[in-house]
Amino acid sequence: MAEPERINPQEAYNKLTTGVALLVCAYDDEEKFRMNHLERAISLDEFKSKFPSLPKDQEIIFYCA
Repeated sequence: MAEPERINPQEAYNKLTTGVALLVCAYDDEEKFRMNHLERAISLDEFKSKFPSLPKDQEIIFYCA
């Protein structure tokens, strides 16, 4: 399995605003998600529910603060 690619905040922002990527807060605890929520991010639970319907070429950016 390949190592995840790390990107800087500006690159992440550019990918989000152009619709290339989906931002996911990697905390599985709802309280931690609320405390560390970034604009345009979805929770891990929401990601899990959407995963089957996401396009196969959808880039996904995970973060934890």
